[in-house]
Amino acid sequence: MKPFLTIKELKEKLNKKEINPSESISFYLNRLKKYKDKLNATIDIFEPNNLENINIDNKHLLVGIPGILKSNISQKDKKITCGSNILKNYTSPYDATVTEKLKNSGAQILATANMDEFAMGNSGEFSAFGMSKNPWNLDLVPGGSSSGSAAAVCAGLVPWALGSETGGSVRQPAAFCGLVGLYPTYGTFSRYGVIAFASSNDQVGPLTKTVYDNALISSIIMGQDPKDSTTLARKPEDFTQNLTGKLPKNLKIGVIKDSLNSKSVDSQVLSGFENAINQLEKLGAKIEYVTLPNLKYGISVYFIITRAEAASNLARFDGTLYGSRDKSAQELKDLYLNTRGAGFGIEVKRRILTGNYVLSADHKNTFYNKADIARSLLRQDFENIFNSVDLLISPTVPTLPFKIGQESADPFKTQMADYFTVPTNITGNPALSLPCGFSKENLPIGFQFIGPRLSESLIYQVAYAFEQSTDYHTKNPAGFE
Repeated sequence: MKPFLTIKELKEKLNKKEINPSESISFYLNRLKKYKDKLNATIDIFEPNNLENINIDNKHLLVGIPGILKSNISQKDKKITCGSNILKNYTSPYDATVTEKLKNSGAQILATANMDEFAMGNSGEFSAFGMSKNPWNLDLVPGGSSSGSAAAVCAGLVPWALGSETGGSVRQPAAFCGLVGLYPTYGTFSRYGVIAFASSNDQVGPLTKTVYDNALISSIIMGQDPKDSTTLARKPEDFTQNLTGKLPKNLKIGVIKDSLNSKSVDSQVLSGFENAINQLEKLGAKIEYVTLPNLKYGISVYFIITRAEAASNLARFDGTLYGSRDKSAQELKDLYLNTRGAGFGIEVKRRILTGNYVLSADHKNTFYNKADIARSLLRQDFENIFNSVDLLISPTVPTLPFKIGQESADPFKTQMADYFTVPTNITGNPALSLPCGFSKENLPIGFQFIGPRLSESLIYQVAYAFEQSTDYHTKNPAGFE
């Protein structure tokens, strides 16, 4: 076997019996172990059982095609750390719904992926287990918070991984690693068994080498879940069905003007994005240039709402029910303070403190309530714009992958890297990032399609047509052969 096979390619080899499931799983297990120290993409690696008894069948789409899950997605009897010391020894008593669906499709989950602590960060630098590195350049970040998920797929350690996204944590590492990453319509994937950061934004999302692979994983894990009241009453869909390689007739794509006019967009990112626009025109799309009046408030709204929800969600980690507990405390107050003080890292503490501030009686009307109003305005902007165009596009991230240490040195500056991703997390619109070029330093550049709610099928169709007209998805980082 060779690395960097896609799910589709691997499935073909398995069906033709060129390899068997045991050989496939062993191959990827060995790669995860081999590059563990080099990339630090995983926290725990699992030894599978009864490999010799695995058989191929048409009902189980992922038999012999292993993957990994971000360490905030529950796997029964496996540690779920969220990249935090406060949960470093906590074992999940059950599977998340998405985990169960993957297992029911025959998937062998080989590891938990490293991540920014409690999914708070966009670089991977805030994990209690050390940071993951970008396979394209080990001095650079792979993006975050789904850092290990992206690094592992990028290096060919597994053909797919699940991440989670609250403000760009799947799409941003997808862009930094040259992958395809989805944030679905909010409520498409169950959040049951996924440890929450900001509940009104959180969704899991697949990271893969290609659009087809991404559509396949999404088709497997989607669906209403009685264990998650926020899931949509949405019938199962096979998102791979419309991947024809052609655009729908009379397709109108809106280019968000901010992505062309903003001084914060790196010139090489802009060049790659403009090439993508030209390519879509060649494929037959009609391009229009559009403005979303309230887009500029996206970062501020995200900052306020997610920190408020984080402060609320993380209140449960206090030493009384879950995870680590300070054993020296003599009083309840000291138990709380000591456990949380030692268990949480700097970025999590910073966000909890900010969240409690904006929720306090003196500040709720000034900050949280206004942010909620602005969220509604931005949601209306998207609804209005989709009356005139079918999809929107923008760069996924304004910059190229940045150096390790840059975010921790200036967290506010690097949080602006989420400028183009957070609006859809706030509104619940689906968005898909995929490669559109490489910089002169041979670093991947990503752009994203944004659609109306429930438009994943259209997004995948258009993204697949673009992908098949380029060769960006065929390129791989050196040093992982």
